[in-house]
Amino acid sequence: MPTVPGWSGRIWARTGCTFNESGTGTCQTGDCGGRLECDGMGATPPASLFEITLGAGDEKDFYDVSIVDGYNLPLIAAPRGVYGGCNATGCVSNINMGCPKELQVVGRDGGEEGGVVACKSACQAFGLDQYCCSKEFANPTTCQPSFYSTIFKRACPRAYSYAFDDGTSTFTCKAYDYTIIFCPNANG
Repeated sequence: MPTVPGWSGRIWARTGCTFNESGTGTCQTGDCGGRLECDGMGATPPASLFEITLGAGDEKDFYDVSIVDGYNLPLIAAPRGVYGGCNATGCVSNINMGCPKELQVVGRDGGEEGGVVACKSACQAFGLDQYCCSKEFANPTTCQPSFYSTIFKRACPRAYSYAFDDGTSTFTCKAYDYTIIFCPNANG
């Protein structure tokens, strides 16, 4: 994915998609309003996300992999920096295999029928302010890692697991491009 200075956005993979000839349909994970081309519309959770804000001129890029909105598949983001020294980030673990039952998204008819195809965030599953980091929990002091976000963090230590997980999950680099790999081999 070549970079364009000043661009900011999210990139994700969709799974279990079916579309008709006019480009309308649905995806089991990462859907964007039933459209083939998302055209700026965000992913319907749960979805593993690559998030980036590209620097302009001599500014550094800020990037991360986020599973705050849940997880659907593993991914790696690897920048190629002007001066080297840029860190890859991602989540290569298959969280779906160890997803707590209350967070599981089970596949519908098709190849994944009956299997776990995604793992919801606690916010999506329960809608509680302490999991969503909203209202009185909308700051880093009151919004702390939950039992569920800790499961995600253990599986993917370099990925965002809750809204204020900045310290171990935000990366910077003066890069000239990024390689995004979906479903990398966890064994190498």
